[in-house]
Parts: sequence; structure tokens; C-alpha cells
Amino acid sequence: MNFKTTTLLASAGLLALTACVDPNAYPDDPNARARTGAILGAVSGAIVGASRSDDNQLRNAVIGGAVGAAVGGVIGTSLDQQAAELRSSMGNQNVTVTNNGDYLVVNMPQDVLFATDSATLRPDLTGDIKSVAASLLRYPNSTIQVIGHTDNAGSAAYNQDLSQRRAVSVANILRESGVPNGRIAAFGKGEDNPIASNLSPQGRAQNRRVEIIIRPNV
Repeated sequence: MNFKTTTLLASAGLLALTACVDPNAYPDDPNARARTGAILGAVSGAIVGASRSDDNQLRNAVIGGAVGAAVGGVIGTSLDQQAAELRSSMGNQNVTVTNNGDYLVVNMPQDVLFATDSATLRPDLTGDIKSVAASLLRYPNSTIQVIGHTDNAGSAAYNQDLSQRRAVSVANILRESGVPNGRIAAFGKGEDNPIASNLSPQGRAQNRRVEIIIRPNV
């Protein structure tokens, strides 16, 4: 089996597993995401091993798969633990924590944090952000993206600016709470990434949000 064939087969396997393995399919299984991380890590490691241009591609694929499985399993377990801790620490029930298998999303609706058309955080509503910061300090091996989103009311340019300012406001609380600046990136996406229809008040409310994306360093 030559280099091209081995790599193509490994890539096909990764795509198939990514399509078939849903890390949220078994929400009551505390090990589901750890297994998902191990599976995807194994296939990714096999691809890297197989891509080495020497005469031992099969051996490299096996070694790469074993290393990838171990790393992926550790990351998956850590994310499970962090997600559970975050959920238990959130004071507002409208804040959600989603484990996507290899990263976490903390979704904070606008109304939990800001007044309408404002990027100034209400002092009495910063507790959940500080809880996230405490978690980030307990789990230091990750990078964080703070992303602001709006609905489509108003101009796109205004929404982009508002979402940017809101993301920066949330990121500043994380920094003030001790999270190193180098771990954090903050930016706005305006109205470009809705998660619900903007045709109803309920949908627009869902789209007005700040997301904190937590990605483990590999």
C-alpha cells in the first residue's frame, strides 16, 4: 500500500467517524465525549503517522493512532469535567454550556448581560462571567474566543460594532479575573451567524448573545 492510498484511506475513515459519532448523542453517559475524543484522536493520529514519507507507514499509522487515542481521550475527559463544573456554577438558567466533543461553548444571552443597544455590562450580572474565569484558571491548558452576536435589527455595520464591543466587555471581565490576556481573543460577528430565525421575537432573542469558546491546547 503506497503513501497516497494509505493517507486517503485514513482520511476517509476520519470523515466517516466524524459524521457518525455525535458527542451529544448520549447526554447521560459521562464517558461519551471521552470515547469520542479517543476515537477521533486515534484516526487523526493514524493519518499523521501514515503521512510520514518512509517505508514504515503501517507501523507509523498504528503508533500515531495509539498516541492520538490517548491524547483525545484525556482531552475528552477533561472537557466533560469542565462542562459539568461550569453548568453547576452558572447562576442564570438561561446560560448554557455545550460540549461539542473537542471544545466547549458557553452561550450567554444578551439579556443576561446587557441593556438594549448597550455594551456596558450590568454590574449585578457579571457573576457568571467570573465563574467562567474561575473555571479557565482551574483548566489553564486552553485558548478562549469571546464572540459577540446580534439579531438583524438595525444596520449590519451597527450590529457588527455592537457585537464587537460586547465581546470585548466580556473578555475584559475574564482578564480582570486573572485569565491571561494571551489566552483570549475577542471579536464580533454581528448578525452573520444566527442560531434561530430573525422573523420572530423569540428567535431574535436567541441570536443576541455572547459565546465563550473554550478550545483545549493539543
